[in-house]
Amino acid sequence: MRVTILYFAHLAECTGTRQETCDVPPGTTAGALRELLARAHPKLGDALKACRVAVQEEFAADSTPLADGHTVAFIPPVSGG
Repeated sequence: MRVTILYFAHLAECTGTRQETCDVPPGTTAGALRELLARAHPKLGDALKACRVAVQEEFAADSTPLADGHTVAFIPPVSGG
């Protein structure tokens, strides 16, 4: 199945893109995708571990199963005042 991944802030800089598509096996969860992407993009290092994940524009747990056509966003922590 194919999913679209969105990267924000420094994640986009590390991957060299703001968006990519990825083929993953059926039954892949958001957490498994996080691990797959960390291996595929070594420059991400541990940055993905600190990110929130959203599936179909809603925050989701790592245990959330993905489906064909889903959009998954990794959102780094933000600070400000």
